[in-house]
Amino acid sequence: MASVELHDVVKRFGQTVAVNHVNLKIEDGEFLILLGPSGCGKTTSLRSIAGLEDVDEGQILIDGEVVNNKRPADRDMAFCFQQYALYPHLTAFENIAFPLRTQNMNHNEVNQRVREVGKLLKIEDIFPRKPKKLSAGDQQRVALARAMVRQPKVYLMDEPLSNLDAQVRVDMRAELRRLQINNRITTVYVTHDQVEAMAMADRIAIMDKGVLQQVGTPDDVYVSPANLFVANFIGSPSMNFIPCNYDAASHGVRIPVNGETILYRLPVNVKQSISDIQDGTELILGIRPEDVYIHTEPVDDGFDCQLVLMEALGSENIHHLQRGNLHFVSRTSPADVYPVGQSVWVTLETEGIRLFDRKTEAAI
Repeated sequence: MASVELHDVVKRFGQTVAVNHVNLKIEDGEFLILLGPSGCGKTTSLRSIAGLEDVDEGQILIDGEVVNNKRPADRDMAFCFQQYALYPHLTAFENIAFPLRTQNMNHNEVNQRVREVGKLLKIEDIFPRKPKKLSAGDQQRVALARAMVRQPKVYLMDEPLSNLDAQVRVDMRAELRRLQINNRITTVYVTHDQVEAMAMADRIAIMDKGVLQQVGTPDDVYVSPANLFVANFIGSPSMNFIPCNYDAASHGVRIPVNGETILYRLPVNVKQSISDIQDGTELILGIRPEDVYIHTEPVDDGFDCQLVLMEALGSENIHHLQRGNLHFVSRTSPADVYPVGQSVWVTLETEGIRLFDRKTEAAI
């Protein structure tokens, strides 16, 4: 296995900067996911690591060696594409064996390597079939096996599960993660699905408009987002955002709601982090849905609102709450059921409160 480093990497397509001065290190044996919306630069970054795109500035290193001028074939990486790219005239076995045969590997060793990876992925029974006779899930397993059989330094995967049905995706997600943990394969994986990223990654690198926004463990980016983009992109439903202004006198925030103002006193842990902020500073208070608590009776440090919609999802209930122009969401257990239209009171979990500068959008 190997480490991968991007040093101030820039990639342009005409006047468009697809990757904008990205600095990133993927550790040996790490499963790192490049996450972001379509067009954010994540696939271009992956293709640059593979050598399929030439970078305009910066360096790409594999195990400390600069590989900018190395051909893709000389970088010892395996690339698994979103479209499986299987040869339709070859059986599953021969598709997997193909990269080994192009290296003129001994026939017996080819057979042994293919059968080993087939056993690992539990696809030995489909070896005789051609791609058109395989399900989407089996085609994906064959594509993964073809990448794995080479035993490269690094695996690169570009949204490999996006074409699968929901249940197959969940199964393959767990299978991929199990294989990576067991084999400690350095893996760079691209997806736009934040649930997939949270479930699989050792670390997540979140990109937007070619710029790296935050790198951290799934827990890091969920609990302590670096800015509003990360806070909004990670989580389903995403974080609630409440525009407000800092009130120095009360060490709280003033929340404007349809001509009136709700004064919300910040807990001690938040006060300490914003002690140098000026009175009146425009802020956004962020709170995850699971940190919004609903009460049927008036409570201290709470404010009243109306329940306008409930989504019963089986494992949880999603409540949509509104007070004037203020709208936010609460996630509760399925046992918590309230009639739509009911007036309720809301409190916020103090440890879950995050504040952002409304102008810079950076976390405070």
